[in-house]
Amino acid sequence: MQLRRFVTLGIAFGLAWSGTGPAVADKAPESDGLPEIRSRAAAVLDARTGAEVYVKEADEVRAIASTTKIFVAMAVRKHDIALDGWTQIARDDARAAIGGSRTRLDIGQSFRNIDLLRAMLMASDNRAPTALGRAAGMDGKALVAAMNRVAKDLGLKKTRFTDTSGLRGNVSTAREMGLALRAALADPVLAEIMGTTTFEVKSKSGYAKIRYNTTNVPMILGTYQVAGGKTGYTHAAGYCFITGASVEGRDYLFVFLGADGKNTRFADFNRAAAWLKAGAPGGKVKARARARSGDRGGEAARVRARGNARR
Repeated sequence: MQLRRFVTLGIAFGLAWSGTGPAVADKAPESDGLPEIRSRAAAVLDARTGAEVYVKEADEVRAIASTTKIFVAMAVRKHDIALDGWTQIARDDARAAIGGSRTRLDIGQSFRNIDLLRAMLMASDNRAPTALGRAAGMDGKALVAAMNRVAKDLGLKKTRFTDTSGLRGNVSTAREMGLALRAALADPVLAEIMGTTTFEVKSKSGYAKIRYNTTNVPMILGTYQVAGGKTGYTHAAGYCFITGASVEGRDYLFVFLGADGKNTRFADFNRAAAWLKAGAPGGKVKARARARSGDRGGEAARVRARGNARR
């Protein structure tokens, strides 16, 4: 509890006093009523219907960095990965992760597959994707093919994968990433993982005990009811953020791609959420009033998707 509080306060302090100013402060809408979204591409979709509420360059094909990993997760779930099975981290996993951020999954240590999903989705560990693919009976090339099949099954025509982690390639659009996130959140296992703020992972030998904390800052801060999502960054992609959240009792999908600053994507989320709370003036779909008792109740993690997301 103390660790979680420290992390929460540390992030909140860092955002409040970042070099870009008060990054998470809500701002007034632009003159046309729409929020001032600074990411290069963005989409806010109704989570139940997929209808667009707000879009900005939503069909522009862009690099998506580590938001890629929701497709890895859906692909291995489709291949009946044994969640309680153990997989050893191999040198091939280390090679696939070259160029990414620091890993905490040591070569030779074995971890439960569900914990590798946590390492990948909560903290974006780049050794996890190929290890998970191997656990589901796929080498790197087969895993990429499986990810492309997931995109095809979901009807995502502009989404393409060439890499398992998002470090080298992979493209989509803001609109299509919103629909992909809807499918991922329809899987209760993935929704639970992406909705977790902190978790300790242990290796089979007991040697490694790793505390993973989510990179989903709005979920940590708790201003809104956030179901979970994924962050990402590469030079080509910029800073990216996809997440599900409930605002005034209605569930939405938020996608921000190509932000210049690390905190800008989270500030964009706050601005978009505040706009929805105000009734989404100028939006393509008018925000409804708060859900009635006995209605969907704002349970963002219970978002449903079309497609073949595994339950």
